[in-house]
Amino acid sequence: MAHIIVTGNEKGGSGKSTTAMHIATALARMGHRVGALDLDVRQRTFGRYVENRNAFCAREGITLPSPVYRELPAIDPASLPAGENINDHRLSEAMAGLDEASDFIVIDCPGSHTRLSQVAHSLADTLITPMNDSFVDFDLLARIDPNTNAVLGPSIYAEMVWQARQLRAKAGLKPIDWIVLRNRLGAQQMHNKRKVGEALDALSKRIGFRVAPGFSERVIFRELFPRGLTLLDLKDTGVEQMNISNVAARQELRDLLTALRLPGLQVSV
Repeated sequence: MAHIIVTGNEKGGSGKSTTAMHIATALARMGHRVGALDLDVRQRTFGRYVENRNAFCAREGITLPSPVYRELPAIDPASLPAGENINDHRLSEAMAGLDEASDFIVIDCPGSHTRLSQVAHSLADTLITPMNDSFVDFDLLARIDPNTNAVLGPSIYAEMVWQARQLRAKAGLKPIDWIVLRNRLGAQQMHNKRKVGEALDALSKRIGFRVAPGFSERVIFRELFPRGLTLLDLKDTGVEQMNISNVAARQELRDLLTALRLPGLQVSV
């Protein structure tokens, strides 16, 4: 069975789709068969990223290692048994079409609480939760004391992950490996970075996730999306000499792939 990687939280703008695309492409470059699903049926940022990539390759006459992207199939509600959720059925059919042909399946969830997102979290072998490095995003994981920054208890998204873990346990599946990814770590604001880091460390021991450094804020991510490219594609698309920022970003991706501890993965990108 494919190893399922889910990128999710309940806040937009945290870098879920960028993270999903870079992981999916990196795995494809390593020779793995990678399936891809976008459950944000409204914005479809991950899906559009893959479509942009396919269009760029066709336009330039080149081939780049890419995930195999599938849309959620349309289902006639009249064909469903009474009481069956249509979104459960759509996701089940999409997964069935990818599972046997993939080593990994990368699923990008919307930045909101939906039925599709709930089900996807319960399917996750590896769950990646990108967050901007601030207490605004931290609030999605836990409530804190405003005076001491002490963790008071889990918040809405952490509760959803707990429910997904309960469902997996009842089904006899292995536990979710949950990684919280600290994106947009700035070189400045060291005091805030330290405070967020301390709060995450305390919370990780309490509700069971690992913390990993993600991607810094870089202009190149906004430039790559329209062509569907990732940091790993630059040399294949005519960039002979990368600047220091690009080299550092590639190293961040290598560090992330190492931190994920995916089965059978030799990080060499």
